[in-house]
Amino acid sequence: MTGPTAIAQKKSGIKTLQAGEILFNEGDIASSMYIIQKGQLRMFRPKGKGFIELTVLRSGEVLGEMSYFDPDSRKRSASAAAITQTEVIEISFSALEKTMAALNPWFKTLINTLADRLRKSNERVKTLENNSIGFSGEFKFFQAADIVKMLSLMFFAFRSLSENKDGKWILHLSKLKMYAVDIFNVNDAKLEEFIQLLIAEKITEVSLDEDGAPKNLIVKEPEMFRIFQVFFNAQRSMKDDKKLIISNKCEKFLIKILEQAEGLVVDNGVVEVDLSKVVNYFKEYNIPITLEDFQGARNAKFCGEYKMEDNGRITAMLNIDYLKKMFPVVRFMNALNRVNDAKAHP
Repeated sequence: MTGPTAIAQKKSGIKTLQAGEILFNEGDIASSMYIIQKGQLRMFRPKGKGFIELTVLRSGEVLGEMSYFDPDSRKRSASAAAITQTEVIEISFSALEKTMAALNPWFKTLINTLADRLRKSNERVKTLENNSIGFSGEFKFFQAADIVKMLSLMFFAFRSLSENKDGKWILHLSKLKMYAVDIFNVNDAKLEEFIQLLIAEKITEVSLDEDGAPKNLIVKEPEMFRIFQVFFNAQRSMKDDKKLIISNKCEKFLIKILEQAEGLVVDNGVVEVDLSKVVNYFKEYNIPITLEDFQGARNAKFCGEYKMEDNGRITAMLNIDYLKKMFPVVRFMNALNRVNDAKAHP
């Protein structure tokens, strides 16, 4: 069953969203409101080729309710997407209508008045946004300046506010947020996404605090954030043809090269690796990665010229010390690029 009747009869229940999954988009026809039971949602609005980040909503907060109080439209005024795996309780407007009907008339009038004032305020904000200058060029959720700022934030916060236990630095999320707001003025939605990316890439761990909430951030060495910050700050001032660019395929190639290099004899930071073994590995498992995809590693000076032997074997001298130093930066850079690509093409 489809159409208005189906929307009106939509039932309430619990809905689970994976990280990045859209709950609803601006302009969608609305039939429910939601209460966040667990996780986090970012509220945003498309603007030109990018987005305006509005806010981050967390456990216990409500969203989608304004559409109920705008029966002439019943369209979503903003988009909502999960930052982490999130559970929301969906309450249909038909169920909400029954609750509203049971309220005392004066209380119902109060709720409707407050909702109307909020709706008009939202409309004025939206008008101002529409009259403002839009985004130009390619949209990036994490701009170069955002990355440098948040890496600086992580370094200074861990150095200044964390506690060192058994060789690990532990920082409570509340302290990080205080630092982020008071000193760095970091956008809340971007900070949440950045933290989740650090956790996903195993740069940062998370553990339970004294209240049993997963809010303790753990790193082995805060200096890593400074190294990342120096790299990204240098990158953003370079011309495009001078920047370090390692494709996702080249990254996978490098992973296999590093595995092969383990146990080999290193001479002055250099070791000979067999590139043909890696090429044959990808070919055997029908993975579309070839020697051409390794070109980025040569451009980055991770290895020297290829050497073709009579038996078809292809080798190269690998700057193993330099690669090991730079590889964590490469992985994090590509992870950031994947996030930007996903948000630019939802």
